Amino acid sequence: MTNVAVTNLVDAPDGMQLATYDFGGVGPAVLFAHATGFHAHVFLPMIQQLRHSYHCYGFDLPAHGASPPPPDGDFAWRRFAGGALAASDALGLDRPLAFGHSCGGAVLVMAEQQRAGAWAGLYLYEPVLMAPSTVPAELQGEGNPLAAGARRRRPDFPNRQSAYDNYVSKPPFDVLDRAALRAYVDYGFVDRPDGTVTLACRPEDEAAYYQMAPLSGAWEDLVDVSCPATVAGGDEQAHFGPDATLAMARQLPAGRHQLLHGLGHFGPLQSPQRVATSAATAFGSF
Repeated sequence: MTNVAVTNLVDAPDGMQLATYDFGGVGPAVLFAHATGFHAHVFLPMIQQLRHSYHCYGFDLPAHGASPPPPDGDFAWRRFAGGALAASDALGLDRPLAFGHSCGGAVLVMAEQQRAGAWAGLYLYEPVLMAPSTVPAELQGEGNPLAAGARRRRPDFPNRQSAYDNYVSKPPFDVLDRAALRAYVDYGFVDRPDGTVTLACRPEDEAAYYQMAPLSGAWEDLVDVSCPATVAGGDEQAHFGPDATLAMARQLPAGRHQLLHGLGHFGPLQSPQRVATSAATAFGSF
């Protein structure tokens, strides 16, 4: 795909700004929301398949890709839902379909809770939706192991190729489709004056996302999400697993469950064509 560029740096609630993208295509609009640590361009391999039947759009969550961090340092997920709505509005979308992965899925759900009818339908791949009673104590606060791992992430590389070479054989990135990994590297780093590159999503910001994950409050209001919603997930090294994604689907008034055998939490980046086919089938049934 060529000529992919920021269409606008959108003003969102609470002083935040979000980079938005028009990836092109023909047909109903689909807005993509990415997982923590990634950015909108990682969906390019999926979009290459979907754009023949759908017009695809995306945005970078705060502190990811080309979107700056929240100016006040508050990483509460619920406020990012207002950002998703602002991005959709700025792109001129009227009740688009929406695809969300992990954190992105939770943000889209909370956007629907804030504005009923925001989306014509949702495809959520392992969205981070957790009943407070099921969240282990070790996942809360400073001790969150995902947050601790993010803080240890190497932020700097001599160039993008060295970053790609580092990730291609290192879990969890080694399972990613090579085109998705390339897009992650191409659009997920910032150039420095000395020619080196550094992660656009700073380790401390990624850690803040993980710390706030159990506190979104999205689970309690899932009954308010009345639009059709498919909750999909894998069964191989999945963060949640089939039982959890099935429970999510059952909490949604118009929820459906889709199990994709052999995929893990990074399914949309691990097998973009397969997940794109699943999403297109779901969108076509809404």
